Amino acid sequence: MIRAAVITVSDRSAAGERVDSSGPIAVAALREAGFDCAEAVVVADGADSVERALQAEIVAGVKLVVTTGGTGVGPRDETPEGTARVITREIPGIAEALRRRGVSEKPAGMLTRGIAGVVDPHGALVVNLPGSTAGVSSGMPVLLSVARHVIDQLGGGDH
Repeated sequence: MIRAAVITVSDRSAAGERVDSSGPIAVAALREAGFDCAEAVVVADGADSVERALQAEIVAGVKLVVTTGGTGVGPRDETPEGTARVITREIPGIAEALRRRGVSEKPAGMLTRGIAGVVDPHGALVVNLPGSTAGVSSGMPVLLSVARHVIDQLGGGDH
């Protein structure tokens, strides 16, 4: 089984002021798709906390990390910046497909700044999703349509 992880990025959820509602949606989708996925980890907003959380999951051997939250234009929305510190090669097509899906459902979907990429030499895929439950619900099928293929290729599989 391929190990996956979900990181929810939210100051309010990290402080216990709000229940994480988007992380569990991503976890359920990953498990349903056959990934081995623990409960979502919740961290505060900010590039440093995102970078630390991603590094911890990747060093632990996780091959697919999905973040939810922190991709907007608010002052503390720095998930893409923290992710950029960890990935070694960006896969812009995944982020573009996620934005297209989001915009088709709601005009504000164009505001997400999420990125996607791989972490060499660990063979891991990292993808940023918006923090809304709707954004996660519509984004997970897009991500899952290519995730196994990407992970297989990172492991040396054929095209």
